[in-house]
Amino acid sequence: MLQPHSCSAPTHSSIATIPNHTLTPNFIPLRRSSSSISTLSFTLQSTPSLSVRCLQPQLYEPKPFPSSPLAQRSTPQASPPAAVGALPPKVYVGHSLYKGKAALTVTPKPPEFAPLESGAFKVSKEGSVLLQFAPAVGTRQYDWNRKQVFSLSVTEMGTLISLGSRESFEFFHDPFQGRSDEGKIRKVLKVEPLTDGSGHLFNLNVQNKLENIDEKIFIPVTKAELAVLSSLFNFIVPYLLGWHNFANAIKPDNSNRVNNANPKYGGDYEWNR
Repeated sequence: MLQPHSCSAPTHSSIATIPNHTLTPNFIPLRRSSSSISTLSFTLQSTPSLSVRCLQPQLYEPKPFPSSPLAQRSTPQASPPAAVGALPPKVYVGHSLYKGKAALTVTPKPPEFAPLESGAFKVSKEGSVLLQFAPAVGTRQYDWNRKQVFSLSVTEMGTLISLGSRESFEFFHDPFQGRSDEGKIRKVLKVEPLTDGSGHLFNLNVQNKLENIDEKIFIPVTKAELAVLSSLFNFIVPYLLGWHNFANAIKPDNSNRVNNANPKYGGDYEWNR
């Protein structure tokens, strides 16, 4: 930044004056002619030297206050650049019910995606909700080392969402179904209404022949608690199907790119065949 010039004005004694006799007119005879022009010239015989004292301009950079936004932008350590392709931090959530005989924790499991040759992704495995049952070993004490897990699919979650106050259902799972170890692990989840109509009883029966485990855990769930679970399931189902990723991919600024990359999924494909 340039500082303004500061010059010292000359004193009365240092002001250069030009005497009147120094300007001597030289007259050139005038001759009238059709092409001649009368001229008059003056010759400066003496030119006294003039001196002006000025301070040289200085260049300097402004030093902003540390708390100003300019200082934060100019300091490299203030905002380091984010790594390319950095993923958002993971967040773990869950909802728990603690009762006298057992505890129940509900945890969502996200879907899995597989890349395509076009650079897009598709859902290779839908997400689910894990129901973790832990038996009680004392007052407000639960043995999570003996917990048993039952995975609810999206369709099974829909069954629980639409469950009536007097309705019941039963789900059977075999992790090795269709393989050589089929039948060695059996999980049965029964949900039945309580006799007093205050809610439902969740009863999980696990038989694991590989580890010699035969566990039965049950926990009562009130109407209010079941309403909360239904609300959570209603909210998380689109995310377990990966539909939120699809919604983010069809924003206005990306609509053309998505349609060009996947022309067969365009809205007019049905009519253009």
